[in-house]
Amino acid sequence: MPKVMIFGATGGVGRQLSNDLVKKGVSVHLVGRTGSDVAALAEQLGASFSHADALDTDSLAHAAKEADDGNGIAGLVWAIGSILLKPLAALREEDFIETYKLNVSAPAMAIKAAQPALKAANGSVLLFSSVAATSGFTSHAAIGAAKAGVEGLVRSLAAEFSPDIRVNAIAPSLSDTKMAAPLLASPAMAEGIAKMHPLGRLGTPNDISQLACLLLDNAASGWITGSVMAVDGGRGNLATTGRAR
Repeated sequence: MPKVMIFGATGGVGRQLSNDLVKKGVSVHLVGRTGSDVAALAEQLGASFSHADALDTDSLAHAAKEADDGNGIAGLVWAIGSILLKPLAALREEDFIETYKLNVSAPAMAIKAAQPALKAANGSVLLFSSVAATSGFTSHAAIGAAKAGVEGLVRSLAAEFSPDIRVNAIAPSLSDTKMAAPLLASPAMAEGIAKMHPLGRLGTPNDISQLACLLLDNAASGWITGSVMAVDGGRGNLATTGRAR
């Protein structure tokens, strides 16, 4: 059975998605940094795994080769990202370059390496954008620009790969994950950010994973490609803020 390949499998969203897919009977191949975390999760889920450096093209290609069991790759998920929040005055050129690499060019190289195997299995690619790609927030210049690049990549590759491979993205708002922990360390700040969302709460990995599972399933979403879907509590499109309950 072709596997779904999940880069960043030990992060909040990646871990949730890995668990949810396995519960649905989907075979997964987990990819993480060198260390024991990805191996331990793979053992727990009965999954195969690879160690890879997200910024090393050869490492990504090796992981893609290991994910293909001879039947192709059913899906590729890039659940690796960053939240670099600095005003322009504090940003270096290297900040823009590194943020772009991690969010845009690195997944592009992973997809390039896996393209033949994805085509063989009529696979699906899932990337992650952000509400900041289309809504302007202060101190988001580097990450907002990079996530806008993710959306351009999704539409370009969806056109290029059709009809053999579907390519979509999810654009979350701030969610309660390990990556966002520094922004949510203060209960008052976490509550304040939650209230910025019309639905009145922060997102969770489960909120994102449920849509991710659907977008990876050809039976459920086989006529969806080139789309960027918001899972943002309404923050991107609605002017109202959350109301106290």
